[in-house]
Amino acid sequence: MKFATNHNNVQASRVVPDPDASPFTMRIVSLLPSATEIVCQLGLRDQLVGVSHECDWPELVRGLPRVTRSLIPAAATSREIDSLVRERLRTARALYTLDLPTLIALRPDLIVTQALCDVCAVAEDEVRSAARSLPSRPQVVKLEPASLDGVFDCLRQVGAADGCVERAEQEIAELKSRVAAVAERSAGVPPNERPRVVVLEWIDPPFSSGHWTPELVELAGGREVVGVAGQRSRMLDWQQIVAARPDVMLIACCGFDVERTLADLPILRGYPGWNDLPCVRSGRVYVVDGNAYFSRPGPRLVDALEILAHTLHMAVHPLPPGLSAAKRLTATELALNERGTMT
Repeated sequence: MKFATNHNNVQASRVVPDPDASPFTMRIVSLLPSATEIVCQLGLRDQLVGVSHECDWPELVRGLPRVTRSLIPAAATSREIDSLVRERLRTARALYTLDLPTLIALRPDLIVTQALCDVCAVAEDEVRSAARSLPSRPQVVKLEPASLDGVFDCLRQVGAADGCVERAEQEIAELKSRVAAVAERSAGVPPNERPRVVVLEWIDPPFSSGHWTPELVELAGGREVVGVAGQRSRMLDWQQIVAARPDVMLIACCGFDVERTLADLPILRGYPGWNDLPCVRSGRVYVVDGNAYFSRPGPRLVDALEILAHTLHMAVHPLPPGLSAAKRLTATELALNERGTMT
């Protein structure tokens, strides 16, 4: 994962939960959206007392106190964000920081953080230092998934920390059942009908997908021709994408929703050879909400799989109720006319 940042952050709330809450209920603080979604998937929403500035799902968490803040300017362009990320990596500084006074007031028993991405959450050293300084001496659970199975293991980690192992296994079984249903349908797709797929995690500069996303492409009945399963996303020379000749392109920008991603389309159209890509000429370029689905290694990765499968093979994979299909770019958005040439 390149990094994650939500440009429509909810303002931090200073409302602190009742300090006289039941002493038998674990008080949980989540420092990243995927951890928040895992906590809620396990039925522990009532134990959440604080979340990160990015946490926006499920909607019930939006009123909770925010214990982090972003150092990225809200109006930064994709290129500027990339530069900030590179600078932070070079100096080993995270893009997010803790609101320590709020964290102290929340008196957490458990803090859930991550070590997967060096810049997309509060630095681990800062979290552990803060935990040692808190009177409650909270346990710190560090999540580090690089695959779909790794995400399921994260549910086990949080379940074990909160004493709800059985509930965690039930949720994992249900999620795996949905994955197996997609894989079973995809098994009937002949090899010659499996499209060559590129999933872009960033546009300016272009980045491949990584970690779990190539795995999702394979399960959905496609062949990721640039990204590598289990490895980090990486910056690409645009000519690598041209040479890969993808039949389908899925744009799932890390930290961006569909609307924000569409704002960068002029950059994408400006790359040399864009209009000659097979996916562009056939009109099979799609945009999805990367922030909600593909960027977050939590339960909604299974939603991402189902959306992706429907995108690649609509006749094979029905779109489950409640999920929105990937947005297919129009000829105007692709800047092509009916003859497949630039307008």
